[in-house]
Amino acid sequence: MNKFDLQKNQALKLAGQLKQAGTPARFGAASQAPDRREQRKRDQAAGLVPFPLKLPQAQADRLRALAAERGVSTNDLVAELLGQALPQ
Repeated sequence: MNKFDLQKNQALKLAGQLKQAGTPARFGAASQAPDRREQRKRDQAAGLVPFPLKLPQAQADRLRALAAERGVSTNDLVAELLGQALPQ
């Protein structure tokens, strides 16, 4: 075996070890978030329906700032404002 073959075998061995290695602990917290299917089931159980909406950037920024000021999520704020604006 020549020098090139030895280095190639070492690289293949290292690549195999990296594929078998688990996720580092610092990335483990991000993988514990619920996946989209679980989140969709939770939303359906709560009676929530996806509703896409396009707004001008200035309005979106105002909504985000108001949500941060009140300490609620943007979804909750939009639901509250729509509930106030629409007649029952």
